[in-house]
Amino acid sequence: MSASPSSSTSPSPPHRRGRAGQLVSTYGLLALTALLLLVFSLLLPRTFPTRDTVDSTLSDQSIPAVLALAATVPIVTGAFDLSIGYGLGLAHVMVMQLIVNERWPWPWACLAVIAGGVVVGALNGVVVEFGRIDSFIATLGTGGMMYAVTGWVTGGGRIVPGPQGLPTAFTDLYDSRFLGLPVPAFYVLALAVALWLVLERLPLGRYLYVVGSNPRAADLVGIPIRRYTVYAFTASGLLVGFAGVLLAAQQQIGNPDVGLDYLLPAFVGALLGSTAVKPGRPNALGTLVAVAVLAVGLTGIGQMGADFWTIPLFHGGTLLLAVGLAGYSARRLRTGTGTSRDAPTPPPEPSSSTPDGGTAGTPP
Repeated sequence: MSASPSSSTSPSPPHRRGRAGQLVSTYGLLALTALLLLVFSLLLPRTFPTRDTVDSTLSDQSIPAVLALAATVPIVTGAFDLSIGYGLGLAHVMVMQLIVNERWPWPWACLAVIAGGVVVGALNGVVVEFGRIDSFIATLGTGGMMYAVTGWVTGGGRIVPGPQGLPTAFTDLYDSRFLGLPVPAFYVLALAVALWLVLERLPLGRYLYVVGSNPRAADLVGIPIRRYTVYAFTASGLLVGFAGVLLAAQQQIGNPDVGLDYLLPAFVGALLGSTAVKPGRPNALGTLVAVAVLAVGLTGIGQMGADFWTIPLFHGGTLLLAVGLAGYSARRLRTGTGTSRDAPTPPPEPSSSTPDGGTAGTPP
């Protein structure tokens, strides 16, 4: 007498396992953030779950968050901008130079620096695409040049305001509050939403994703790869310029050595963010979630009295984890095990039946 197989012992259907894995990949970082909040609140009930902790975390992590968004845009196209740390240092020094030493009105100084960031970003894109230089090497070289300009502007010292200090309206860019929360948090939220709309809802964003995921297919359908890569670097430069303005309003001095401290956290946030919300794809909301995880972790570690060297250890270890998870998510996306319904569809490959291997079309 043969026994019928029991439904309780049969393996789960593959589509259910795939769905569960997709949910874990999509919302895993959000769950980790909630878990860290709970753990640190239990371990540090008097200091961690307080309004002061929330305010300081939102303020302190605003500049790393903006820089992480700046790093995210070139990564969408498969490039890396290692000059963002150097650019941040130069931008905030130039704001201080124009306001303190050149006596510019602060709004014009901020606009000039942001415009300069746009120009520098575009030049980075031109060097990478038209100079045919690997983005690692090209942006490392331009970053070194920006660091040299920073040293030339400051003379190797710091730019310190006089006894009258900086204009209150300028420092309020960082110090003011809105709806009871630090206003820099709203800058980050607005930039993340704007970047999400561009990348996920506009044709420009779809073209950038295709350029990063399949450059050959992008070229075959007529997407100008060089132009869109330059656009990505230009957007990164704009965000770096804005982050430099915020840094100047926060520090209120021009320190030529401060920018590099933000380079590693920015890339950790950008790469770790590609494992969340849209696993396997760099995306703005994922970057925001990753920055939140890092912020909660660093705040909790700091309040537990950890030594100063634990911060770079935390960032370095998280970067290795982020690269590994990002690679795993990208492999799952390519093999179809983690494909999302709204993932961008790459252009069709040319048919081998045509004599010339297919004709190039126009972008959809």
